[in-house]
Parts: sequence; structure tokens; C-alpha cells
Amino acid sequence: MKNIILLALSFLLCFPMLAQKLNQTQIIGSHNSYKSAIAPEILTYLRGMNANTAQGLEYEHAPLEKQLDMGLRNLELDVFHDPQGGRYTRPKGIEIIKKGGNPNFTFDLENKLALPGLKMFHVQDIDFQSHYLVFAEALQALKKWSNAHPDHHPIFILVNAKDAPIPNTVRPLPFTATALDSIDLEIRTHLGLEKLLIPDQVKGSFASLEQGALNGNWPSLDQARGKFLFVLDESEEKIRTYLTKKPGLANAVFFVNLKEGNPEAGFRIINDPVKNEAYIQELVRKGYMIRTRSDSGTEEARTEDYTQFEKAKSSGAQVISTDYYLPSKLFKSTYKVSFEGNKFERANPILNPSKK
Repeated sequence: MKNIILLALSFLLCFPMLAQKLNQTQIIGSHNSYKSAIAPEILTYLRGMNANTAQGLEYEHAPLEKQLDMGLRNLELDVFHDPQGGRYTRPKGIEIIKKGGNPNFTFDLENKLALPGLKMFHVQDIDFQSHYLVFAEALQALKKWSNAHPDHHPIFILVNAKDAPIPNTVRPLPFTATALDSIDLEIRTHLGLEKLLIPDQVKGSFASLEQGALNGNWPSLDQARGKFLFVLDESEEKIRTYLTKKPGLANAVFFVNLKEGNPEAGFRIINDPVKNEAYIQELVRKGYMIRTRSDSGTEEARTEDYTQFEKAKSSGAQVISTDYYLPSKLFKSTYKVSFEGNKFERANPILNPSKK
């Protein structure tokens, strides 16, 4: 018996357990992570125009660093192209706030919106209050936090490049190929390549990123610690525009949301896990990374409905986005999204079925 035990130990030493891969984890993070609460005067104004729109904007987030301190490992950031600076310095909503009963309201006292570079807020002129108005400052804050916590679980960051016109608001500049590439440049400049997990690393020696993903070439969790993975959360048209600057995602910062079968596919965004639970499970088993949502538009929080969150968990999507890692302070609700034990990361239930 002693010899059998020694033989077994020798076998384990020669063939150690395989390290957990990044895609074998499941995390919870926040949606529109930069967003401060919209001013109540603007909400009142919007309710008079469209109550559903107003209701959908009634959420807020803690500062990015506080979210990371809590254990969240996904952030979602909206950026606006503003290479000259000054395009968004005078939001029309300020007048609504002052006329609505807050004449002493102040905003952007350091005049950061006058600086050249990408800006970060939700809706121009309307939902414009943000913990970081300048994308570069947010990146610098993330790097500082990461340096102070060098062994952190890799942080997924979805970026939406916003340029849709909205009636009666300032018209955003379009995200051309050059403008999209400027997001890459700001990320590289302020985080540094050593902090990034990029498509080239998952592609490795395979013919494409998709082949790397399908062959399990995601890094181990330990290899990815202390890093950030960025995803361009955009339409296929805008992604194709980005790819004119980064063919095949060579030397790209961003993973992109393209459907399976494309050589650049590897990270999918599938918002509804109720309708798509089986589909997400299939993609996860094949090797893709998936981000889904547990709630949207404040609806689940108002009705305290956990159906979508339960499906998000069981789908095996590696990234689950929520507005409610803490219960809302803006309306009465106890709705709160976390894993068992108030955790925000765990083993993936599809790829690690014994560790649900």
C-alpha cells in the first residue's frame, strides 16, 4: 500500500493539475460603470416627456476604484470622440437643473471637458455626470489601483464608442477608423502594454483569434492576473471600421463582438440570457468568452425579479453585468446581484460543473 501511495504522489508531481484558465471563471461587474446619478431636476423634466426613459436612467454607480475594492471585475465605459476638446463643456441639462430648483448647481469646475481627448459620460447634454469625465484620467486611476493590487483577477472592460445623434443635443463626432484607433492609443498610453491581455496573445501560433479561442489558448488565471482585457462593444459596422486599422486584430488592444465563424471572433456580447441560455452554454463549451446581463433599465430591481440573473449564472457566461451590486438608493428595492457569500467571482459552472 505504501508503494502505491508513493507511486500516486510521484504521478501527481510529474503531471500536476491543469491550471484554471481565464475562460473557466465567472465574474460579476457593472454596466455604465462611470455613471453618477442623473440630477433629479432632469429626471423630473424627462418624466414629463417620457416616463419610461426617465425610469431607465435612474441608477448610479460607486467610483471605479470603490467597485474594484468591492471585488467587481468588469467595467463598462462609454467614450465620445473629442480630439480638439470643448465639444461638451456646456451641457444643456445644466439650465434644466437650475430652472428646476437648483440655481447653485456646479459642474466640471476644473474645466476638464475643454481638454483634447476622449470624454466619458452616458448621454450628451442629458445624463452627463460622471466619476471621470476624461477617459485618460479613468485609465490612470485604474492603473494606479492595479499597481496597488498586482495579483487581482483580470479586469474586463467593455467600451462603447458613442456617436449616435439625439434630437436637441450636441451632435457627437463620428467614430471613424482613425477615431477608433485613438481609443487603442489612449489605452496603451495610460495603462501600458504590460497591463493588457490582447488578441495576439490568445491567437498565439494559431491562424486566427477564433482558432486560438476554440483550441483553449486563453491564458491561465495566474498568467492573466494584474491585467486588463478590453472589448469593443459595438455594431458590426463599427467593428469592421476598426478592423481596417487592425486587420485580423493584429496588434489590437480590443477584442471585438463578432459572431462565431469570423476569424476575429472570441468574445461575444449576448445581453439576454433568458432567451439565449442554451446558446450561451454552447458557445462557452466551445471556447468563446461571453458577456451577458442580469438586469437592465432598472426593471429587475424595481420588481425584485432574479430570473435573468439566475439564467445569467447558469448560462456559464464568463462576465455578468449589473447595475445592482448594491441595492438602489434611488427607489425602494432590496435587489442585489452577487454570488453566494457576497462574492463577485467564482469557478465557471459550465466548464467546472463540480464547482457551481
